Amino acid sequence: MLKREKLQAISIGALGLGGMIAVWWIAAATVLARYQIPTPPQIVKVFHQHGWHYYQRIFEITLKESARGYVVGVALALATAVLVLLLPFLEPIVMQFAVITYCLPIVVLAPILITIHNIPSVGGLSPTAIDLAAVSVFFTTVVGAVLGFRTVDKSTLDVVQVYGGSRFQQFLRVRVVSALPAIFTTLQIAAPAAFLGALLGEYFDRHLEIGVGPSLILSQDNRETALAWSLGLSCAIVSGFVYVVLGLIGRAITPWSTGRAR
Repeated sequence: MLKREKLQAISIGALGLGGMIAVWWIAAATVLARYQIPTPPQIVKVFHQHGWHYYQRIFEITLKESARGYVVGVALALATAVLVLLLPFLEPIVMQFAVITYCLPIVVLAPILITIHNIPSVGGLSPTAIDLAAVSVFFTTVVGAVLGFRTVDKSTLDVVQVYGGSRFQQFLRVRVVSALPAIFTTLQIAAPAAFLGALLGEYFDRHLEIGVGPSLILSQDNRETALAWSLGLSCAIVSGFVYVVLGLIGRAITPWSTGRAR
């Protein structure tokens, strides 16, 4: 029964994707032709012209930046969530700070970070992109982790306490296990946000020469619409792939969150 439902879901997704591509193709070749929107064959042609090595080279830089920022941002967010759990009186201050990081415009923050950091070497990683990736994941991870830690059943905590368990054992054996589904969902959402933050950091830092951001700027300056579209679609594919992989990892580690047995 489950396999049949999965096949139906895959079929519906494939039909939806095929329909979107068909509508895009027809619209780009007819009513939207004056806007220079490339058709799917033109995008494929650009991919073929530049080759796999070109996309691999630029995405490797951006993915490294987003991965570092993701790890730093998630680590700080989880540590902050644990701190709020241990010291509840700090919650208003911590949450206000998290909201500020979420509301702070990147167009304001990016120039400040660019002036603070040294100019990266050719082919090096952008500190600004790493910082923006970390900032992009902080708010959602803090909120998701705090809410996850508080979804625990109070009676379960009482059982651990009755058997002589300490607050640390309550946290490790009950709160962490209870919060894992929410945390993995948060981490899944944060991954594309980290990639977007790194991409914006590259786009604002005009000192860079290699990366998705500099390539987008170059395609914009040269009016290479098809190349810009190919980069945008590649970003969507990469973000979607990471999102799906983290979702599968979360389901494998927390099977009870989907109603499946261990």
